[in-house]
Amino acid sequence: MGNRLTISLFAGITLVAILTTYFVFFKQEPTLPIYQPIDINPALVDSNLIKVTDHTISDFNLVNHLGDSVSLKDLDGQILVVDFFFTRCATLCPIMTGNLKLIENSLPEGVKILSHSVTPQADSVSVLKNYAEKHSVDGSKWWFLTGEKKEVYRLARKSYFSCLDEGDGGYQDFVHTENVVLVDAKGRLRGFYDGTSEWDISQLYRDIQNLLQEK
Repeated sequence: MGNRLTISLFAGITLVAILTTYFVFFKQEPTLPIYQPIDINPALVDSNLIKVTDHTISDFNLVNHLGDSVSLKDLDGQILVVDFFFTRCATLCPIMTGNLKLIENSLPEGVKILSHSVTPQADSVSVLKNYAEKHSVDGSKWWFLTGEKKEVYRLARKSYFSCLDEGDGGYQDFVHTENVVLVDAKGRLRGFYDGTSEWDISQLYRDIQNLLQEK
């Protein structure tokens, strides 16, 4: 009886040790990379920025669907999920919005989705507000943004590297991208995802949890 008890205790201690080792050394989530311009497809990066080694997103002046003027200081310390869309889009955008909606309700405090209109001349505050209401968006977690076209396109190309680095934000310029970008609380680029893929959006959600652990 004593030998059996000793063997059982030894087996239990061994099992605990194995599980502890597994969770400590093998179950840890990987650290997300910090993307610099050199790490990104050169077609997406302005040649003047390719050698930058401490890239963070730049400040902006836009208006959200609630009618508030917003800049980067209004998002200080928050994790950002960024995409570019337009309300009249019938292809990529409805899928992207639907996929982001899948994770919206589960987003913890300190995470915000920023959807920038690439046709700001058509997507006024009232249009964006209607769009947000149509999709039952929580304004505390998700902003649809409009403003000067050149400002939006500058952000897409030189801040988030979300689309091809071609065009000047002029009348005939047009951005249409499925890229969704994850930005950490320090303004650094931490992930790129296909917004039309539910699998990618699931990965985005997992990566957000990793960033929250970093904070």
